[in-house]
Amino acid sequence: MGAQLRQIRQRIKSIKSTAKITRAQELIASSRVGKARDRAFAAGPYAREIAKAASILVSHNLAVNHALLNRRPDTSRVAVVLMTSDRGFCGGYNNNVIRQAQALTELLRGEGKQPEYYVIGSKGVDWFRFRDREMAGQWAGMTGQPDYATAAEVGQRLIDAFDMPTRDGGVGEVHVIYTEFVSMLNQRTTVHRILPMEIEEAPEGGEGTALPPYEFEPSAREVLDEMLRKYVRSRIWFMMLTSAAAEWAARRTAMMSATENAHDLISALTRQANEARQAEITTELTEIVGGVEALKQ
Repeated sequence: MGAQLRQIRQRIKSIKSTAKITRAQELIASSRVGKARDRAFAAGPYAREIAKAASILVSHNLAVNHALLNRRPDTSRVAVVLMTSDRGFCGGYNNNVIRQAQALTELLRGEGKQPEYYVIGSKGVDWFRFRDREMAGQWAGMTGQPDYATAAEVGQRLIDAFDMPTRDGGVGEVHVIYTEFVSMLNQRTTVHRILPMEIEEAPEGGEGTALPPYEFEPSAREVLDEMLRKYVRSRIWFMMLTSAAAEWAARRTAMMSATENAHDLISALTRQANEARQAEITTELTEIVGGVEALKQ
């Protein structure tokens, strides 16, 4: 009985140490999720305004046949961008992204398309390396606090691959799998196609409103070309920011749940320890009483 009590007490001690770690991770995530959320919200209007400006250009029927707007005749190769995290302790955050990637892969291969993977985050890179799967590009070490330089690099790589014919190693489509921050308790894994772009042709002032007479300098074609490329980079940047906010929120929720489970387990083990101690005391008392009775006889 003494050995059982020692085992229970050792487990309680170990779980208390784990609870301290999960509590610390929860506090860290709580302190960082607000900043990450604010960065994501601040980046949203920029991408929306670029999309609005591009829509105005398209609505003027200028340079509608831009390469980033048109569907490619050959889409046998497509790019799939996965946005995972560098660190763990974030529940099903990474598993959801990888599961969506597997589902998208099956869908694309069913359509006769070969996916090329661009992976962001150490967890996704490790997952591909462990299974000996090739990656067309990989970035890690900044998912918790993304920087625009990395987002611009990823966006430029995707634009270059899309500009290149598929027979030369290019891609005909670009899909991004990321986690959208909805709220502190809700994060949504999303699949979005960013190339070829789909821009709604609508007047700026609403339906039935005449467009103002815009003038473009140096030319509408050059403005649209530069704007669309900036739009792609800004979309990647926004997706990385909202994924970072979702990662911290998921980590906070997971660590909070882990801490609560640890405390529940400690309470259950404490009851078991008390029962084992009571049983041990009862056995000792029984042995003492039995010994006294034996001496009396």
